Amino acid sequence: MTSKTILIGSPNSGKSLLFNRLTGLNQKVANFPGITVNIKSGKSIVDPEQVLMDFPGVYSLHAISGEEKISVEAFYAGLKDPEVSSVVCVVDTTRLEKGLIFALQVLNACAEHNKPVVIAANMIDVLNNHGMTMDLEGLAAALKVPVVAISAKSGLGLGDLQALMASHRDSPSAYASALGSNDTAKGNIIASDDSIVHRQAQQLAASFGPKGDLLINSQTRLDQFFLHSWFGGISFILIMFLLFQSIFTWAAPIMDGVESILQFAANVVVPLLPAGAVSDFVSDALFGGIGAFLVFVPQIFILTLVVGMLEDSGYLARAAVICHKPLRIFGLTGKSFIPMLSSVACAIPGIYAARTVDSPRKRWLTYLAIPLMPCSARLPVYSLLIAAFIPATGVFGGLVGWQGFAMVSIYLFGILCGLLVTALVSRSSAVLQTDLPFVLEMPPYRLPSWKPLLRNAWDRSKHFVTKAGKVIFMVTVVIWVLGYFPNQGADLGESWLGYMGKVIEPAFAPFGLDWKYGVAILTSFLAREVFVGTLGTLFGIEGGEENMISLVEHIQNSGLPIGAGFALLVFFSIALQCVSTLAVLRRETGSWRLPTQLFVSYSIFAYSAAWLTFVIVQSIAG
Repeated sequence: MTSKTILIGSPNSGKSLLFNRLTGLNQKVANFPGITVNIKSGKSIVDPEQVLMDFPGVYSLHAISGEEKISVEAFYAGLKDPEVSSVVCVVDTTRLEKGLIFALQVLNACAEHNKPVVIAANMIDVLNNHGMTMDLEGLAAALKVPVVAISAKSGLGLGDLQALMASHRDSPSAYASALGSNDTAKGNIIASDDSIVHRQAQQLAASFGPKGDLLINSQTRLDQFFLHSWFGGISFILIMFLLFQSIFTWAAPIMDGVESILQFAANVVVPLLPAGAVSDFVSDALFGGIGAFLVFVPQIFILTLVVGMLEDSGYLARAAVICHKPLRIFGLTGKSFIPMLSSVACAIPGIYAARTVDSPRKRWLTYLAIPLMPCSARLPVYSLLIAAFIPATGVFGGLVGWQGFAMVSIYLFGILCGLLVTALVSRSSAVLQTDLPFVLEMPPYRLPSWKPLLRNAWDRSKHFVTKAGKVIFMVTVVIWVLGYFPNQGADLGESWLGYMGKVIEPAFAPFGLDWKYGVAILTSFLAREVFVGTLGTLFGIEGGEENMISLVEHIQNSGLPIGAGFALLVFFSIALQCVSTLAVLRRETGSWRLPTQLFVSYSIFAYSAAWLTFVIVQSIAG
């Protein structure tokens, strides 16, 4: 018989990493508050009859923020579910007192609903590595519940935890009756009054927790550097620069490999096909269009991997503190940094992460900034244009490449635009003036767990390809058909697409673009990354026998002025070309008003800025 087990814990307790270990599923795990926003479920890899439910991390069952309220309500609803056989409360042993405050509240709630509880004392490996111990048996006796020492990172103790969950599934009534009838549990140890709970947690941690302040001292020493008024700011700038520089330097060999594989496959497959429409479709649409997009996927993998390293290490919370003071100038808060950086991967998780911004006003302003963050969908476009117009040379012995510098610059430009928008709106709008103070927990520093990081980066890249690939394939087929007929690709300008493109060409002519780029821009409003696939298809049809050369070379040979290339970079850094982002914004705000306003205003802003960029660059270039 299938039964359910609830996993619950405070943020940074390692709960979601434990869920991944027990189920084999890949869920985003990050070392800062608020990353988990949905309930995840999955079958245990050792017991298919056991379904685990990963509930969002909260600090207290007495909810303060709107996000916590939703999570707590879901937890209480789960306790009423007859299929729930037990609850696993994950506690960080390196911060035992804080974890026990929450655990005592969970014990009280489970006693009221007759649900068995297991305390999973996580990160026991950290204590072992520092020669520290804790009295697990004494803590279990005091709480009257099992306490299991585990390490979600290394897998230590997971067998014992799984055995306990199985025993609760097989005979939950015996344990629940013991807990429900235990006066000590209901009266002395488990109390509902906050002040009593805090005092009890302090006493329990002092009696049974690890002795010494080695871990606290280590964290303090690191914080003295990373949060220093000078060194902290300098280290933040260097870390962010290395993040974007790595997008080119680390990904370049993989990109070259992908391009070589695609070229080899095209040279093998295309000659085997009969001459005509089928051969041209495979060559122009599949290898020319979709293949041109796939070349840039390794950069998305590297970006996700590096951001994950920063998350798991505990650095992002420090970065939020560093950014709080400057972000206040623009009407935001340090907590806005987390959803904004999440949006570098994708705007959708960034919008969800904005729930952690307690102030309704600053959350609303964060929504304004998120679409302007340089998301991974823009990355293929940026990479294509930078590779076409910026030389692959460097300075300081190649340590700083011009292409990497250009990538950093365009990313900073998008971020700056977002900040300027929020600054302008925050000073001119009287909407949502309610505000709350900035409070953020500092998680401990930890070495990242490489296996989940690599798996998350792989799955994120795979998801991006499968999600974008469907749209790109459909658009590519339509573009190829319109560009190939009625003259079988003999003259792209005389095709159906050529006639359509020349109708819209005047709209894009002011910043030096012909009709082919105009068509690619229009299709990119379905999804930004479609721009690369559309251009690949168009140049593939036009290139004839030379359609196997890279899209970068096609652009360089097309005579596109350098001002137009920079104008395209500016346009794509500002325009809101993502239907999914608009839909999620509508769901989060409950109205189409904000998404519509952002789409229209950012499109006008992008067009104007692109035209101005073209004029300035062309005047400089002569």
